[in-house]
Amino acid sequence: MKHVPVLALLAALCLPSAVVAESASLTTRVLSFGSAHKLTIQAAEACRQQGYQVTASVVDRGGNLLALVRDPLAGTHTIEVSRLKAVTSASFQTATIEMQDGFQGLRHAPDVLLIGGGVPVQIGGQFYGAVGVSGAPAKKVTGDVDDECARAGIAAIREDIEFGD
Repeated sequence: MKHVPVLALLAALCLPSAVVAESASLTTRVLSFGSAHKLTIQAAEACRQQGYQVTASVVDRGGNLLALVRDPLAGTHTIEVSRLKAVTSASFQTATIEMQDGFQGLRHAPDVLLIGGGVPVQIGGQFYGAVGVSGAPAKKVTGDVDDECARAGIAAIREDIEFGD
């Protein structure tokens, strides 16, 4: 019993150094209302210029919907498909077109859609979330045109983000 106070004192002396090493909070970045909407509009417009009617969704890093734009002629299924592409890309911080082959074990996981068109929004070394586009037909690989349009949307806001801070 005499050793208990000594052990408690040793634990108290060691504990603060471990706690001090880790910050009590984290700082993250989130796309603004305007940037999220500009991204969706520009992604959808990139597909429209090719003659395709699509839906574009932007989610934050946690997969929460920030913005959605749907061409009036895009199928209603594209709403959920674009959101799921964005959620999947945000969750794995990887473009979904790169996940189509190597991640088959996740095919039936909830809220995971392994079809091209989801692209992470990573600008200036910061991860903001992801964009998902759905509705364009494939040229070579399923989702390849959706992927191109999503990247065009990101390119449209890149300069705003890089030089806006």
